[in-house]
Amino acid sequence: MVSAASLGLLTLMQLTVGENEARGTRAGEDGPADGGEKQGSHGPDGEEGAWKGWRKCWLPDEVKGLVVALFGGGLPAGFVAPFTKIAYEASHVPSLEILLFRCILHLALFFYIKARGGSLFGPREAWRSTFIHAVINIVSIACAYSSFMVIPAGNAATVRKGTSTVCSALMALVIDSYQLSIYDWIGLSGSLVGLALIVVPDLMRLDRTSRLSDVFGYILAMLGGLALAMALMIFRTLTHPSKLMTATFSFGVVGSLVCGPLMLLLQKPIVPVDPLTWCCVTGITVLALVSFFCANYAVTKTHPALVCAFLHSEVVVTMTIQHFVLHEPVTRFGLSGATVIICSIIVITAQSMTQNPKESK
Repeated sequence: MVSAASLGLLTLMQLTVGENEARGTRAGEDGPADGGEKQGSHGPDGEEGAWKGWRKCWLPDEVKGLVVALFGGGLPAGFVAPFTKIAYEASHVPSLEILLFRCILHLALFFYIKARGGSLFGPREAWRSTFIHAVINIVSIACAYSSFMVIPAGNAATVRKGTSTVCSALMALVIDSYQLSIYDWIGLSGSLVGLALIVVPDLMRLDRTSRLSDVFGYILAMLGGLALAMALMIFRTLTHPSKLMTATFSFGVVGSLVCGPLMLLLQKPIVPVDPLTWCCVTGITVLALVSFFCANYAVTKTHPALVCAFLHSEVVVTMTIQHFVLHEPVTRFGLSGATVIICSIIVITAQSMTQNPKESK
């Protein structure tokens, strides 16, 4: 796990330099300068005026990425933690077995990629980054699923997303030239305050008899968040057009090769027999695949730190299911923290939508 993380950081530091240079080159080539556009003739039907009106209504790429992260990345992922805990309590399905089911679903993209005539793992020069991205994602999700079974689902999701946000923001300062605005930092800070309101009171009330296992669960959640931030940053450096499909398929291949033997060595595989467990496992695999697609797509439009902040919507969904389905109590601190997180998301979204689309790009 440590070697994979170290190799991921080295790869990330090498690739972000070229990515930032290419980003600056593209920014200089984006169309004519202000005031240099040709003025077309206006027809009697006002087609050009209508076209300009539609262009003003288009959302900038940054807002598109945030919307996809919110509704496609965070909301579906909010069901994963409760479903994982339900499957474990119903049939004691181990975490690596659930991850193996998910990886097998990713392998179905083989037929889509071959039908499009593409390479399964992308161009040869991107194989190393794609492989490291897959390995780090496997580490992130394995730690997350294991933490869901040890500590409350809402707390595990909260710690994982909070750690990913902090790490993404630090990476933005250290190895990426992307500049976050003051409103972005306010939104990120608000998200972290909301996470602290949810987690800290529960940490203060840990039972001594289960304190060791609870601390281990929180450590797993933090490691999962760190690996998630690294994986999103590495995916951001990939440049070939089919990167989303090839990265998803590579995740399935690496996960199947790793999780199968590890599951036999470290855990006891279970063949689920009750319909509830199968429904939960199916829901986990499908919803996690949707969230994987959307989160990785979002980081191609905006910075991973902002994407991680919007993925905090997972926490609100998880806490809601935790209260109404799992009947686990949600404290007033949890409700206050969820409210702060939602307000932080609103701040970042409002700032991004009012920003000049050219500046956003």
